[in-house]
Amino acid sequence: MSNNNKTPAIRFKGFTDTWEQRKLGEVADIVGGGTPSTSNDDYWDGDIDWYAPAEIADQIYVASSERKITQQGYDNSSAKMLPVGTVLFTSRAGIGKTAILRKEGCTNQGFQSIVPHINELDSYFIFSRSEEMKRYGETVGAGSTFVEVSGKQMANMELMMPITMEEQVTIGSFFSNLDFLITLHQRKCDKLIQFKAAMLKKMFTQNGADKPEIRFKGFTDAWEQRKVQDVADRFDNLRIPVAANLRVHGTTPYYGANGIQDYVEGFTHDGEFVLVAEDGANDLKNYPVKCVNGRIWVNNHAHVLQGKAGIADNSFLAFAISQSDIESLLVGGGRAKLNAEALMSIEFRLPCLQEQYRIGEYLTQLDNLITLHQRKCDKYKSIKAGLIRKLFP
Repeated sequence: MSNNNKTPAIRFKGFTDTWEQRKLGEVADIVGGGTPSTSNDDYWDGDIDWYAPAEIADQIYVASSERKITQQGYDNSSAKMLPVGTVLFTSRAGIGKTAILRKEGCTNQGFQSIVPHINELDSYFIFSRSEEMKRYGETVGAGSTFVEVSGKQMANMELMMPITMEEQVTIGSFFSNLDFLITLHQRKCDKLIQFKAAMLKKMFTQNGADKPEIRFKGFTDAWEQRKVQDVADRFDNLRIPVAANLRVHGTTPYYGANGIQDYVEGFTHDGEFVLVAEDGANDLKNYPVKCVNGRIWVNNHAHVLQGKAGIADNSFLAFAISQSDIESLLVGGGRAKLNAEALMSIEFRLPCLQEQYRIGEYLTQLDNLITLHQRKCDKYKSIKAGLIRKLFP
C-alpha cells in the first residue's frame, strides 16, 4: 500500500485521491435499541418489526422480524425506528453480526446499529467492512458476564474512507454483486442437498416395504433383505495406523474418521471402495459413508468395504448404508465407535444389480452438482476475502 496506508492496494478506474481517516460517528448515527415490557400483551404481536441478535445470521438483507411490537409497545420502550439502509450491528452475545434493513424497523438493546448519513456513507460499503467492525468491537468491548460494545465506542471507531461518495458506492456495488454470486451458489447447493435428502427417502425402501416409492422405468421386482456382510467384503489390510510423521504432503486423498484430512504421498491403494467412519463418527456430518474411486490412503479410523462382484454396486452400497441408523450402532463414550461387527450386520434391501447402478449413478451425479456449487461458493468467498484486504486500506 502507498501513502502510509491511506489508499488501498487496488483502486477502481478513475479514483486516485488519498483516503482520509474518519470516525464512524462522523458519517453515521449509532443507534441502540430497547425492549417493551414482556408482561404487557398490548405491547406485542403488532406490525412493527423488532429484531433480536439471534435472528441475524448469514443473510445480507432483513425485511421482517420474528417478533413484532405494537405502536403502544414502541412508545413505551427505548427502541428507535431505523430507516431502510440501516446496518444492524449486534453489540453483545456475539458481537459483529450484521444485516441491512430493507424495511424500517427497530431492535432490542443487543444492537448498536449504523444509520448512514445521506451522501456521507454508503450502506453496502460499510456492510462490506463487517469483519473489520467485528474485530474492533471485540477488542474494545467490555463486560464481566458477556462482552458488549457501546454506541460511544462504535462511534469512535476510526476508518479510512474515500473522499468521494462515488468511490464508496462503486466499492459497495462491487461487493454486492460478489455477495450475490456467493448467495446464488449457496442457495443452489442448499436446494440440491434438500432435494437429495428427499430423493434418498423415495428411492430407498422405507418402514419395512419391499419396494421404494420412486423407481426407474423398467424395474418392478421386490427388493431383497440383505446384510452388509452378505454383499460386501471388509478389508483390514488396507487400513494403515495414523502416524503424523509418515504423512508427507502430496496429491493422494487421505481418508480418516472426519473425511479428507489432507493430501499425502505413500501408503496408497487403487480401486473403488466404500469407506465408513469407524470412530470420531459421533459427529456424522463430514462423511460417515463415502464411495471413492482411484488412489487413496485410508487410516485405521475408517472401515474399508467393497461390494462383491455381481452382487452389489459400491455407489449404491454407500448410499444404502448411509440410510441406516448408524448413530444407534455407536458404542463408547466421548469418542463413539462403529464396530466392524455392527457395521457388517446392518440390514437393508437390495434390488437387482442394474437397478443399483442406475440409483448409484443418479445420486452420485447429484453429489457432483452439490460439490460443484459448493466449490464455486467457496471460490467466491476466497476471492472476496482477498479483495477486502486489497480494496480497503
